[in-house]
Amino acid sequence: MTDARPIEVLLAQPRGFCAGVVRAIEIVECALEKYGPPVYVRHEIVHNKYVVESLKNKGAIFVEDLSEVPPKAVTVFSAHGVARSVEEEAAARGLPVLNATCPLVTKVHNQGKRYKSKGRTLILIGHAGHPEVEGTMGQVPGPVLLVQDVDDVAALTLHADTPVAYITQTTLSVDDTKDIILALQQRFTDIQGPDTRDICYATQNRQSAVRDLSKLVDVILVVGAANSSNSNRLREIGTEVGVASYLIADGSELNAEWLRDAKTVGITAGASAPEVLVDDVIEALRRIGPVAVSVLPGREENIEFRLPSELTPA
Repeated sequence: MTDARPIEVLLAQPRGFCAGVVRAIEIVECALEKYGPPVYVRHEIVHNKYVVESLKNKGAIFVEDLSEVPPKAVTVFSAHGVARSVEEEAAARGLPVLNATCPLVTKVHNQGKRYKSKGRTLILIGHAGHPEVEGTMGQVPGPVLLVQDVDDVAALTLHADTPVAYITQTTLSVDDTKDIILALQQRFTDIQGPDTRDICYATQNRQSAVRDLSKLVDVILVVGAANSSNSNRLREIGTEVGVASYLIADGSELNAEWLRDAKTVGITAGASAPEVLVDDVIEALRRIGPVAVSVLPGREENIEFRLPSELTPA
């Protein structure tokens, strides 16, 4: 970036907020407006520090455990979903709850319950410790077997003719899960799973967009939080196809060294990262030198999820 020619910046499309994230943030904002602060949110509403801090400034209080919520305080469950035990604890305490679980996560919960009700052994493809995985495993009655990779499939101690079914964490795409699903199908003779069209559209679209982006750029910057599963995956995809890729929270984390020989820089953002942070990264690039920004053509997303009835005007 030493010469005077502007560096070309290509923005992936789509990038950033998905409909589930927009709905979750709106639920907290509408609750603050309707009931007044404070409103208590169990776990980060979405995995993004900027979003969490901005909601804190409006009066949201984030907790990891319902024991931290005072009696009768309005409580929001995060977009990742919660276990039944959390729902039961909130009901037992009489807490007024607004459930911001992404509708696509709820759909996975329902699929899992349906498979279990048919007597199938349930296998969840996902990342251990992720709040969505913990919520899903806690929503489905009885044991759920978690597999994170093909090796985990090989390690399952089930007979080949065991009736099994699988569901997947929504922040994994068709590409992420295809090898694991194939291994399951080769391992078991009686297996069911959801249609690939049921996978989270936003995850798939953002990953497809970053693959398109990677063919055109020297460096990829993924705007997102370090604890955001889908943002980390976007960075991994760039790296896998041989493009230097970096996950940054905002413009303050940009390292000029990354751009030393770059003529074209690609930018995308995880599903929980707001566009204001993409703008912040572009501004940081401008402080290094002139830039020319353009947006790649990509899939338009026009999905909207309804707010809970308690927050919709009569």
